[in-house]
Amino acid sequence: MSRIGRMPIAIPAGVTVDIAENNKVTVKGPKGTLERVLPAEMEIKLDGAQVLVSRPNDLKKMKSLHGLTRTLIHNMVVGVTDGFEKKLEVNGVGYRAAKAGKVLTLSLGYSHPVEMTDPEGIETVLEGQNIIIVKGIDKEKVGQFAAEIRDKRRPEPYKGKGIKYADETIRRKVGKTGKK
Repeated sequence: MSRIGRMPIAIPAGVTVDIAENNKVTVKGPKGTLERVLPAEMEIKLDGAQVLVSRPNDLKKMKSLHGLTRTLIHNMVVGVTDGFEKKLEVNGVGYRAAKAGKVLTLSLGYSHPVEMTDPEGIETVLEGQNIIIVKGIDKEKVGQFAAEIRDKRRPEPYKGKGIKYADETIRRKVGKTGKK
């Protein structure tokens, strides 16, 4: 049995979970509302202040969907209570970020500034000129937007210039040496 899929999901106070037909799960909480259609094969039950996910049989596909379904519901519950955030660092001489309204402007050594607008439900916050924090209630959207920002200038292995996640380590390489 899936160790993760078997674990019950505790529903904190102030959060409501609705399960409609076709496994459409809606989670309402203090930070907002999330809804998602989950695999129809999984059986999702509300049991008092917790949600239980069970699978119909032990086929490989069902086993993998079991843990996934449970984790997706858990991430929705965590999202509407605490929210998710990703921290990005901009490293490099002359590389900086600026925020005006909903538009994030990145100066990354290109001939033009790169402008990115915050998507629906996502907020970017700047700490200084080189730390960007992406916040939101949907883990998938937060991760996706953070990845899109990082893609504008990925960190390079020689000087470490570029946009990296705060917890990411860059494998450094030794540059070329002069000929004798």
